[in-house]
Amino acid sequence: MAALLLALNAAPAAEAAPKDEPIVIAHRGASGYRPEHTLAAYELGARQGADYVEPDLVATRDGVLVARHENEISTTTDVADHPEFAGRRTTKTIDGVLLTGWFTEDFTLAELRTLRAEERIPSLRPRNAAYDGRYRIPTFQEVIDLTRRLSRSLDRPVRVYPELKHPSYFRGIGLPLEARLVKTLRRNGLQRRSARVYVQSFEASSLRRLNRVTDLRLVQLLGLPAAPTGLADLKAIARYANGVGPSKDYIVPLDAQGGSLPATGFVRRAHRAGLVVHPYTFRRENVFLALELRIGSDPAAGGNIAAEYEQFFELGVDGVFADQPDTAVRARKALP
Repeated sequence: MAALLLALNAAPAAEAAPKDEPIVIAHRGASGYRPEHTLAAYELGARQGADYVEPDLVATRDGVLVARHENEISTTTDVADHPEFAGRRTTKTIDGVLLTGWFTEDFTLAELRTLRAEERIPSLRPRNAAYDGRYRIPTFQEVIDLTRRLSRSLDRPVRVYPELKHPSYFRGIGLPLEARLVKTLRRNGLQRRSARVYVQSFEASSLRRLNRVTDLRLVQLLGLPAAPTGLADLKAIARYANGVGPSKDYIVPLDAQGGSLPATGFVRRAHRAGLVVHPYTFRRENVFLALELRIGSDPAAGGNIAAEYEQFFELGVDGVFADQPDTAVRARKALP
């Protein structure tokens, strides 16, 4: 690996110009500094230099798109502290997983407005927990409005990179996310490719639906690297999507002890298929880093995130999802 933070800017895929820098996506906002999926987290991420903010989208009972990582909200809101909603606690199967808690589709937007966001991992991010109770759950429209205000005040584009969460599940209960997403983007003049909005999902069927009715830039998310990812597989994705969002393990796998193994050829194959590559998730805490990048034994302490960015930029990724966007922006500035 080259000197710290030094990175080669590999030839990007067809979506990007040859000299484009990797984009920085504020993952759930600047979720390393504020409770995730709040307007405060999105604003901080943009002010730290992120090009995009990422709202995960789920639906309310009255069909409004709101920003939550999951439709089950017991770990990210104070819903358990509201006795008026105690009877809403229930058990559901979401994409094959049995979950007990409170679900956005059982609340109207007005009811969700009475809740406040809480830090999802307070044991690792106790400073974030100091903001518990301050922020409400934002709608997708409010996130778009915020990016427009920030674009004006920062004098540069701040764009949205939404993810549709559990779209098949929501379709099955009569709350399809795709139509609501497209309607919102069209209402805001963001439905065309020139708006440079990316839409991501783990569900290929959802992206194929969008590909038939929009010109949006679509990104196929990839979970644990168990599925085939050969050139033929990536070319199949390229028939309906413009990019892939793999977990970092697809690019730099880890051994049983958590140390880095040699990099794969994933980025090169994806580029050959005409896809941009936006891996997730870059977090500076030791617990999220490869063994050789950790500093000290405290899992919540900051490790050598700069070296991780260096490696991935050197491998030619076209963007990164970052919980601490400022760390990604600093690493990008070091590119030659």
